[in-house]
Amino acid sequence: MNYEGAALNFYNFSGVKFIDGSFSEIMSELDSGGLMVVPAAPALATINEDAEYHLALQFSDIAIFDSGYFCMLLYFFKGIKVKKISGLEFIREFLAALVRGEKNQVYLVDPNQDDAKLNKKLFEKYDIPIIGNQYVSPQYQKNLVIDEELLKDIKLKRPKYIVINLGGGVQELLGAYLKKNIEGPYKPIIICTGAAVAFLTGSQTHIPKFMDYLYLGWLARCISDPKRFIPRYIGGFKLIKIVVNTKMERVG
Repeated sequence: MNYEGAALNFYNFSGVKFIDGSFSEIMSELDSGGLMVVPAAPALATINEDAEYHLALQFSDIAIFDSGYFCMLLYFFKGIKVKKISGLEFIREFLAALVRGEKNQVYLVDPNQDDAKLNKKLFEKYDIPIIGNQYVSPQYQKNLVIDEELLKDIKLKRPKYIVINLGGGVQELLGAYLKKNIEGPYKPIIICTGAAVAFLTGSQTHIPKFMDYLYLGWLARCISDPKRFIPRYIGGFKLIKIVVNTKMERVG
């Protein structure tokens, strides 16, 4: 992919570098390699209590404004208006861009065999070959994400794009681990979009474009599995205090 864009806006939030820009501008920033994270509001709400997760976010090259709730809090409490681009929107654009472009190598890290099959089928639907560039992750210990087998396979195959389809709080640690241990001139683009691919395959709740656009993705998930997601999003209310007490500085 080749991208050109105007000067980008970046914000430092608790040591995490957020980019305020379009898909093309984000990919332009990542063009020479790097780690992109997509923190949801409930995950961001844990940064004061989950040091390893917070460090992984800080170790990323850029974070995108996935959470409409976070965007609204920034506007109401900081007077800062940013462009929301969800992980789901990003993956849609990513797939379309690969079809339009040169179909560079993509390597998928998936949570289980069932999702791996669905994800492979989705990428093949877009004429993006995945054969041999797929890995089903083990159940990592909390805050101890080390995977020498995966690291060895990536170093051997050297894909341009690594798409990590694991849950929040794990994928960021794995992305940071890979970035830290891949040395030399080879610098892949590591994309931590979690459930975004699963939304498209049907493995998780379908989120229509209009609901994503209206910041209502959380509602679709709560309706689909209230016992799982309602407590999670209630926990996201802690983000209000964090936003109020944290400086949001424009950088770069």
